[in-house]
Amino acid sequence: MPVEFLSDDQAEAYGTFAEEPTRPELERFFFLDDVDRDLIALRRTEHHRLGFALQMCTVRYVGLFLEDPLAVPWAVVEHLAVQLGIEDPSVVKRYTERRQTLYDHAVGWLRRHRVLLPGVSVLARQVSEARQVAEKRLHATVAGAARRADPALPGDLVATLKTPEGSRFSELERLRRPPTRTTGTAFARALERVDEIGAYRLGRLRLSQIPPNRMAALARYALGSKAPLPERAAEPKRTAMLTAVMRHLEAKAIDEALDLFQVLMATRLLNSAKRKTEKERLSTLPQLEKASRVLARAAKVLFEELELVEEHQADLDVAALWAAVEEVAPRAAVMSAAATVVTLVPEDENSAEVAMRAALANRYATVRPFLALLGESKALDAASAGKRVLAGVRGLPALARRKVGIKPLLPREVDDKLVPPAWRKAVYANPDLPQGAVDRDAYVVCVLEQLHRALNNRDVFAAPSHRWSNPRARLLDGPDWDAVEEDVLAALSLDMPVTEHLAELVRGLDAGWKHLAERLEEAGPAAKVSIEVQDDGRVKLNVDKLGALGEPKSLTWLRQRVEKMLPKIDLPDLLFEVNAWTSFLDAFVHLGDGTTRMKDLPTSVVALLVSEACNIGLAPVVNPGYEALTRARLVHVDQYYLRTDTIAAANARLIAAQAGIPIVRYWGDGLLASVDGLRFQVPVRTINAAPSPKYFGFKRGITWLNAVNDQVAGIGQMVVPGTPRDSLHILDALLNLDGGVKPEMVATDNASYSDMVFGLFKILGYNFSPRFRDLDDQRFWRATMPGVETGTYGAVEDLARNRVDLNKVITHWPDMLKVAGSLVTNQVRAYDLLRMFGRDGRPTPLGAAFAEYGRIAKTEHLLRVVDPVDDTYRRQMNRQLTVQESRHKLARDVCHGKRGTIHQAYRDGMEDQLGALGLVLNAIVLWTTKYIDAAIAQLRANGHEIRDEDIARLSPLKHRNLNLLGRYSFTASVPAAGALRPLRDPDGPELDEDDDSEE
Repeated sequence: MPVEFLSDDQAEAYGTFAEEPTRPELERFFFLDDVDRDLIALRRTEHHRLGFALQMCTVRYVGLFLEDPLAVPWAVVEHLAVQLGIEDPSVVKRYTERRQTLYDHAVGWLRRHRVLLPGVSVLARQVSEARQVAEKRLHATVAGAARRADPALPGDLVATLKTPEGSRFSELERLRRPPTRTTGTAFARALERVDEIGAYRLGRLRLSQIPPNRMAALARYALGSKAPLPERAAEPKRTAMLTAVMRHLEAKAIDEALDLFQVLMATRLLNSAKRKTEKERLSTLPQLEKASRVLARAAKVLFEELELVEEHQADLDVAALWAAVEEVAPRAAVMSAAATVVTLVPEDENSAEVAMRAALANRYATVRPFLALLGESKALDAASAGKRVLAGVRGLPALARRKVGIKPLLPREVDDKLVPPAWRKAVYANPDLPQGAVDRDAYVVCVLEQLHRALNNRDVFAAPSHRWSNPRARLLDGPDWDAVEEDVLAALSLDMPVTEHLAELVRGLDAGWKHLAERLEEAGPAAKVSIEVQDDGRVKLNVDKLGALGEPKSLTWLRQRVEKMLPKIDLPDLLFEVNAWTSFLDAFVHLGDGTTRMKDLPTSVVALLVSEACNIGLAPVVNPGYEALTRARLVHVDQYYLRTDTIAAANARLIAAQAGIPIVRYWGDGLLASVDGLRFQVPVRTINAAPSPKYFGFKRGITWLNAVNDQVAGIGQMVVPGTPRDSLHILDALLNLDGGVKPEMVATDNASYSDMVFGLFKILGYNFSPRFRDLDDQRFWRATMPGVETGTYGAVEDLARNRVDLNKVITHWPDMLKVAGSLVTNQVRAYDLLRMFGRDGRPTPLGAAFAEYGRIAKTEHLLRVVDPVDDTYRRQMNRQLTVQESRHKLARDVCHGKRGTIHQAYRDGMEDQLGALGLVLNAIVLWTTKYIDAAIAQLRANGHEIRDEDIARLSPLKHRNLNLLGRYSFTASVPAAGALRPLRDPDGPELDEDDDSEE
């Protein structure tokens, strides 16, 4: 029986020591307790005792006896020998001379007690049978729940597979189609779609006993299929598939509708009104400037005359004053100028906001089509802070139906507390309405703006939903928290009383301040920072700019030499060769059952990866004469094999392989990472892109947020619309890494940060290290605590005058731990929590506690950054951010098709394409790293002295040897197993592909 759920490498490594056990694994599986020692002591000779212990511990670790008992890492033998007091571990080699009788007895006993693992083929058969049983049980459970909720529900779901007369696609296909336009009418249709799916009332099904990931996988499989597949499926599988699909579509439709609402409010209303008012204000600027010049001249003369009167203590002569003024401007001109300024400069301090709201009131026609559907939607709910806003939304249908021309709206008929100061003039003082009447249009748009804000803060939320749900309900609490609390706190090193934990932080911060003061005194005039006391008494820290490191001749020579030695290669050949090393293409398994079902699948996957990563579409990679490259085959593989989870699994293999290359240890150990966004313009009609004039001009785009570690491996990624505040998404990217070790330090480039963000990073065990643009203006903090001795800080005492309020942290510590546990167990998104905690600059009590906690981490980061002597920390950050920028440049070069713009309209398509780009980048980096390692080895073998410091500054992101253009060949050209391509002669002539060999 084929072992379909294992790759060839996995099957070969099954029941063996695939790698040397780690220190914790040695201590866990190869520790000999008293019972073990008593059993081992029955053996007479040293080699018997050591061999017996080795066999016993091998069974614990790999689950079966090895054909060769000595086929184990030597570190294991030495670890056991030390425990048994055997000085010469090599005596174990004699154990195999008389092992058969002992082996037979041991195997017999273990088989009788079912301790040994089965053979690999037996395991494959057992797993296959277990999968079939589990799948049938899943289908029966889901279908049974549907029938119990409503006997007619299965039939209603099956009816969605039918194609209505006159339509080109089935009802299910129609319900699957998300909105793409950003208009009021499109939002109304999106709400209708939500209502149509909600009519099936799938929330009443009792499916809590089924893991959500099983339901998601079932829905994914059905959605990846065309309508005929579910229609042909037998019961109860058909009902189960359709139920899972509709439950998934219900949440997805709500998400997409609210995504559309947010884009509509931002682009068609708020930004449009802001641009209009700014344009109007700019148009009045020449008139205002002219009037201001007249008033300035008149005021200057007036002040001079008044000073003369005061100086000579003369009587005030009004006529003389006017005469003096009229020498520079006629009285009529002065009066006219004053009137102009009064007209163009309102008395209100927030006049721009008031003017923008007046312009917003004129956008009622845009929102009118969806008011009734939005107000009547059952998907929306609210926390206590959003109840009033939701009540206002519920009243919108009645306001939309009201004929205000006949019956004006009165103040008592609206909720005055929903009208903020910037809206009051537009709502209550419309001069075109009767005295005391409320402007219905302005009030409606005002309520929608409050809904827009409440949704962002999650005071109003939706259910069921993935992106707009209530984060409060997702936080671990009660028995759910009790079940994971111990493990979570131990993993985060927070399993101690809060006072003890905070005391440790206070001592660390105190030591940091003292260290800065000592280093500043030690450096004297040569210090790279200086303290300046400004006129207002504030203390300002001046920090010298970080100069560039020099490049020694040895490094220049090494870079040039290595670059010339790298073999030239086409991108498809590179992917095939990397697959020969890592089998990363085996991660692309079928959506339905997790197996591979077709011949030459790697060829099809490589073609798709090239197509997606290079952004060239299918045409350049299709070959009708080769079955694996026909358009139909590629479309099928794209639909069933290339998706986010398989890309992540493939990435994990590349990340692990990158960490295993010897040269990588010179670059880092994976504990430093950076996260930054690469922007892509999206010129197609979509709701999943947002505007940003700085990056996209008049178009919209997306941000590909990706994490890269100091081993130059991309370890995580996510796609977000527009150019949002990076810090709101960085944590989500880090908590969902594809592979690699968890980074301890996270560098970002001028990230939009807050003390609250620092707090969340700190409690999750990360050292958040943004590169501040405004370093001189940062606020530093000190912390004190009863029972913890802290001192004074000499020259920087005035800089440390802001104090952290630890009482807030102590009060909310239990809730803070639950938040941390909910994040690491993926119960809730960090983005949603930060939105919920922030409240537009007014943090909730829990948000304020995180902010106080984060101020300690922020100050520790700042103290390391401003070290007056050692700039290693700053250079470490800059070096990692340079790696990130170089990887982005490589990404731009790879994604060269269609001028680097993304033409995917739907979020899933964007994630799949940019996920493929990230995977190809990691494959390029892995290939280049391996050949750089080989080049360094060859140079050293040839007698060249290569400095470790120079190796540390080499980069695998150079790619002059890589061909990304031209015609693509997908006939694998891979060296023999274990071999590499010949390195080029660095002293040979530079021959391009088109060069004639005779030249």
